[in-house]
Amino acid sequence: MIRSILLLKFTPEATEAQIDAFATALSQVPFERRRHFEFHRDARLTDDAMDAAVIADFDDEEAYRAWLDDPGHHKVRSEFLDPIRKQRERLLFRI
Repeated sequence: MIRSILLLKFTPEATEAQIDAFATALSQVPFERRRHFEFHRDARLTDDAMDAAVIADFDDEEAYRAWLDDPGHHKVRSEFLDPIRKQRERLLFRI
């Protein structure tokens, strides 16, 4: 199984409504080989942290690569995330 952790920093102009819409849209993308999904906002305990984390588990490497090419995933990224994303960091590991 592959776990993906995506850390996001949003633009200063990003609204709560835009961030919530992104999280909701991403969680609703139908993808059979995604086994787990979480979206978390930073607790704001330090001022050097990222703004949010997306955690998702996939069956295997092939499933993760298929997710990257999935049209629903592309739509959410281009319509909801790209307009509010300042920075993205990714970590992938086997569990």
